[in-house]
Parts: sequence; C-alpha cells; structure tokens
Amino acid sequence: MGVTALLSIGELASRTGLPVRTIRFYSDCGVVPPADRTEAGYRLYGPDAPARLGLVRTLRDLGLDLATIRRVLEREVSLKDVAAAHAAALDAQIRVLRVQKAVLQAVAHRGSDQQELEKMHRLAQLSDAERKRIVADFIDQTFAGLDIEPSFEARLRSAAPELPDDPSPEQVDAWIELAELVQDESFRASIRRMSEQHSAAREAAEELGGDVRAAATLVAEKAGAALAGGLAPDSAEAAAIVAEILPAFGEDVDRAQLADRVAAATDARAERYWQLLAIINGWPPVPTTVPAWEWFVAALRA
Repeated sequence: MGVTALLSIGELASRTGLPVRTIRFYSDCGVVPPADRTEAGYRLYGPDAPARLGLVRTLRDLGLDLATIRRVLEREVSLKDVAAAHAAALDAQIRVLRVQKAVLQAVAHRGSDQQELEKMHRLAQLSDAERKRIVADFIDQTFAGLDIEPSFEARLRSAAPELPDDPSPEQVDAWIELAELVQDESFRASIRRMSEQHSAAREAAEELGGDVRAAATLVAEKAGAALAGGLAPDSAEAAAIVAEILPAFGEDVDRAQLADRVAAATDARAERYWQLLAIINGWPPVPTTVPAWEWFVAALRA
C-alpha cells in the first residue's frame, strides 16, 4: 500500500471528528490498529479507518465494551449476534431501572425514611419466582393439614402477584404492602383461624345453608346502605333489614351462631389482601365490604 493512500492520525481525527487522544487509545486497544508507521514512528491508517472508527463510536454509544467491539471488527462474532445479546441485556437493565423509578416515586409519595427505603428496594428487586414463593409460603402455612374447599384453595394459589416489567408507583407500593402483610404473624394467625373454622364446618357438615354468594350480595347492598345512611344496628329499621337478609343464609338460622361465624371470618386485612393483588395484577378494583359485614354482625347481636 502506498504511503500516499494512508492517513496520519491528525487527518483521521479531522475526518471523523474524534480527538487524537481517543484514536490513539483505540489504536492501543487494538480496535483501530495503524496500517503502517512513518520512518519517525508516527502511526498511519488505511482508507477503511474512518468507517471503522464510525462503527466503533456507534457501538460504544450503544454501550458495547471495547473487547466485544474488537471481536466484531475481527469477525470473531457476528454483529447480529452481538446486537441481539446486547439488546437482551438492555431489556433486563431497563426492567431494573423501571422498578427503581417506581420505588423512588413510591418513596416520595409515602415520605419514607432510609430504613423503609432499603426495605422497599429489597422487596421490589425480588424476582417473579421469589414474589410468588413468599405468597405460596403464606398459603402453605395457612392451609396445612386442613380440609379446605378445593376450588377456593386453587383460586387462592392461582392468584399470585404478577408485578409488570414497568410497574407504577401504586403497584410497587401495593406489592410491598402485600409482602409485609403475608409475613405478618398476626395476619397469618387470623387467616389460620378462619381456615380452621372452615375446615371444622366441612368435617362436621355444618356449613351454612342457602346461597352464600347471594347472602354476601345482600349484606353488601343492604347492610352497606344502612351503614352509609347512619342507621344504628340496634334500631327497629336494622332489625327489618336483618330479617330481609337472613333467609339467604338458609332456614332456621341461629342468629348468635351466625354472628359468631361471620365475626370470626371478618378481617379487613383479608379483604385488603385481595385489593392489593388487584392493584398489582391490574385487575378490577375489589370493593370494601367489611364495614357492611361488621354492621350486620352488630345488628344480628342486637
């Protein structure tokens, strides 16, 4: 190759817009090696050097390291394979950044301190499998050794938290609250008691008669309206509402026993569990009905 066809490092810098020190660095790394040297030892570059430097700059801007770039330029690996692998790595980084952003927004909303920030960050960084394992452990402990309605247990196990790749601050906040809730010993004990009551009723064939779903709808509607209207549970009007709801639970229902059963199965945290899952998974909102049930229990006992 004639000397006239070669470019000095200054000429190469002028053509590419890159500083001389950057080109020298790339040369020393073997990414853009000189094609020859002058008698005085100055580097000379071939006519392909500008294009090579342009590719190096583009790949560096995209985040590739120099070792990988050198392998691409030397045809040790294809640009297609490197681009695919790097895109996949960027996807993972983007997911992490999105979660970090949502955590910071949730912290700003909650006004969290340093300790809570660290806890939120740790919980938010859990993998999908780790999140599901936390909930599965809670369910295992709750139902261990009990005779539970299979369809209900299956529904509970299938309702796992699915935090999206790009969660909102509300979803991150809901996941953190859910993780704290299912690891709370008092909540676990409460749900365990409910499960034991349910199991005992199944074994003794003493479950409530009637249409339980219809009864729940009546309580939510009628007791909820009474509560919203400020109606006292021990009033004559409340007694009439109870009389209207009772047949849905079956014939000859003992009010005291029904009140005890409903009270034992009424825990606002259990309802909150489903509300949090709905937020995390993007399901329709779960309405709040516990206050209506509490009013109904009070009216039964009145």
